Amino acid sequence: MERRADANGDIVLEMASPGADGQQQGGDGGASGGRTLSFSQAYKMRHRTPQARIYPCIVFTVSQTLLLSFQSLGIVYGDLGTSPLYVFPSVVLPGAGERDFLGILSLILWTLTLMSLVKYVLIVLRADDHGEGGTFALYSLLRQHVNFKGGTPAQVTRLPSDLQLRFHGKKKRSEPSRMQKFLEGSAVAQSVLTYVVLVGTSMVMGDGALTPAISEHVVMLSVVILLLLFLFQQMGTGRVSFSFSPIMLVWFGSIAMIGLYNIIVYYPPVLKAVNPYYIYCYFARNGTAGWEQLGAVILCITGAEAMFADLGHFNKRSIQVAFSTVVYPSLILAYAGQAAYLIKNPADLSTAFYSSIPGGLFWPMFVVATLAAIVASQSLISASFSIIRQSIVLDYFPRATVRHTSDKYEGQVYCPEVNYLLMLFCVLITIGFQGGPEIGHAFGVAVIWVMLITTALMTVVMVVIWDVHPALAATFFTVYVAVEDLYMSSLMNKLAQGGWVPFAITAFFLVITVSWTYGRKKKGEYEAGHMISGNELATVVARSARVPGVCFFFTDLMNGIPPIVRHYAEHTGCLRELLLFVTVTRVPKNFNSGVSNIKLDHDKTMQVGMNYKIKLD
Repeated sequence: MERRADANGDIVLEMASPGADGQQQGGDGGASGGRTLSFSQAYKMRHRTPQARIYPCIVFTVSQTLLLSFQSLGIVYGDLGTSPLYVFPSVVLPGAGERDFLGILSLILWTLTLMSLVKYVLIVLRADDHGEGGTFALYSLLRQHVNFKGGTPAQVTRLPSDLQLRFHGKKKRSEPSRMQKFLEGSAVAQSVLTYVVLVGTSMVMGDGALTPAISEHVVMLSVVILLLLFLFQQMGTGRVSFSFSPIMLVWFGSIAMIGLYNIIVYYPPVLKAVNPYYIYCYFARNGTAGWEQLGAVILCITGAEAMFADLGHFNKRSIQVAFSTVVYPSLILAYAGQAAYLIKNPADLSTAFYSSIPGGLFWPMFVVATLAAIVASQSLISASFSIIRQSIVLDYFPRATVRHTSDKYEGQVYCPEVNYLLMLFCVLITIGFQGGPEIGHAFGVAVIWVMLITTALMTVVMVVIWDVHPALAATFFTVYVAVEDLYMSSLMNKLAQGGWVPFAITAFFLVITVSWTYGRKKKGEYEAGHMISGNELATVVARSARVPGVCFFFTDLMNGIPPIVRHYAEHTGCLRELLLFVTVTRVPKNFNSGVSNIKLDHDKTMQVGMNYKIKLD
């Protein structure tokens, strides 16, 4: 058997038919009855109309970034952008006056700024894993830099993309940090980290199931809208975004203008609430009752986690531009306008959004608000697709269909099984709770848990990967855990009032991921412990008849012969002329496709090292 490359660079193996004496015949393979195996031809026989495309490492132009920023409005910011519909109406504070509304507005402004702008836009978005975001992206980054016990040895050098991070110095540490040494030396810490990640990703999936149900429509109408929304997902991120983004652009412009109008007409100095002193006054005046309303205030950042989770569908810069120039200013004006209106009309608290709309604009805004509420569901649905794709790549979720819906952007994916599963959850939750306040409580619990887990993982990433000084990382952790724990303490008080729902959904997905992970671990341990040695392989080959053809063995072993070969030979009594052992691994985008490390030994048993980065339709 000989290896050669044809004119197109395809790897071709030539196998001469065995002669009577068991030796290969010389001369031309075709003339002597030999056969050839072409890797690309073998693929084409299986896929009649292949369309394999390589995703290059894209350098985005200004126009591309602006276009993606526009698209992100309909995918990423639907949930966060529609929060003004229900934040103030969710507050229950009898006898609220001017200082109370200024205090609530101050809480909203600082929460939106600290959590959405500073934490996610300026910090968390920089921790992408080759363009992918979400909890699993942080975990993947750590796996690349920390050698986890029982796993594939980590890449000890930093990846090129990591060198571009803002907080990463050009000089590398001469030795690993104490935290990295601790993680590498503690199997318990590694297990805890893994399960924290699984809980975080399951919570995001819970967000995806709860977001559509929080919209207030007639129950049966909501169910119909949900069914249409989920069926529309198969069109892909590009078509969905171009359908939804104009709606959200009109929405953001409308709430900004109405908010500005209300500020001017009702209470021009309302933006003095930016002074955190009003937060102190609010808690001093309301005490426990004020603390209980934090469960409503947290709704102002529902969907902020989608900025990171949906990163793979767009890019970091486009999400930052959209938030900084459109989303953030519009939300500030919208909340300030509602507060200004309520200061003069405190009796309208339960209907703050619609009551604050000027009379002649009510019905047009009602239509826009209804459409925006439908779009709000999209952000975490798309995030769920990205999460499932990442978890499959990292082998923490069973194999599912992942369809790439774009020729340009690798992260734009669609998972039909996940889509229909979320649809089922959403319909059941909508029918079960019928748009009551319990959904808001459940949604708030899911959001704050995801944010708390992200804070913990980001702190580890800062120290282990970014080389941030431990004191600075500790400051980040302390500030955000304090804020998030304050909100969580209020939300956990509502556990019996719907707050249990995200935990039930999380438990469902955890059972799937943990069961799959445990089974894969046991399978890997079995394969590693029962590998076929060279001498045993020679014995197996000698006892088996060799028949023409090729046999592929898929295995998780990077080196060595898997035990399945032994079982195959025992049950069939023969082995094919050519045995190919295939291990599919993930490689960074900047790895080129190619074939290397071809070894031929033990009578036509070959080991081939291959990297690839293609999209197959």
